[in-house]
Amino acid sequence: MVRFLDVSKEYKSGTRALNGVSFTISDGEMAFLVGPSGSGKSTIIRLINGETKPTSGKIMVNGYNLTSLRRSDIPYMRRTLGVIFQDFRLLEKKTVYDNVAFAMRVIGAPRRHIAERVPYALELVGLTDCASRMPDELSGGEQQRVAIARALVNSPRMIIADEPTGNLDPARSVDIMRLLEKINSLGTTVMVVTHEKALVDSMSKRVIAIDSGCIVSDGTGGYFGYEE
Repeated sequence: MVRFLDVSKEYKSGTRALNGVSFTISDGEMAFLVGPSGSGKSTIIRLINGETKPTSGKIMVNGYNLTSLRRSDIPYMRRTLGVIFQDFRLLEKKTVYDNVAFAMRVIGAPRRHIAERVPYALELVGLTDCASRMPDELSGGEQQRVAIARALVNSPRMIIADEPTGNLDPARSVDIMRLLEKINSLGTTVMVVTHEKALVDSMSKRVIAIDSGCIVSDGTGGYFGYEE
């Protein structure tokens, strides 16, 4: 679960990114976070990841109180999260299998566990036949599926997808969103950060809209008349 309670964030530059933001994303929920550039979406991701701390307010992420979390405990909190980026961030000189396995190796997972989990993650995203291929041999949609498999392989409680369809054509974007919906149906909490209104409206999920650091709407089924 993610809970923001009256969270504000002001950077050292004087920029006030969030103003009294409150929302809760429950375990097993799928929600969209939308808003124009500079609205505060990226700051919310950084706060959830523990990359920065709020100026005021309280943040809970999967049982961790991020407001008072010790730096040494941040890596353990991050293991409860899987993050998917717009630019894929794949390792160009490693195969699809090794890109996914890398996420397990960095936390010291046993070889036996890696050998079990990586094929499962690749099967889930429909890339079983691509395990030995290199990233540059894949389409953009396939590369994003590798990134999703990598985010999933450590069985996180929550997936954060940051503009996951930003580099894809409309047809591939729909495929990725349906895959995230499938992952959510298996019990993983999913938060999708995006500005693609048509795609959000097509999903009929909860939408949290932010503008100028404030929540401007929160409900199910679309942008609710909110326009960028």
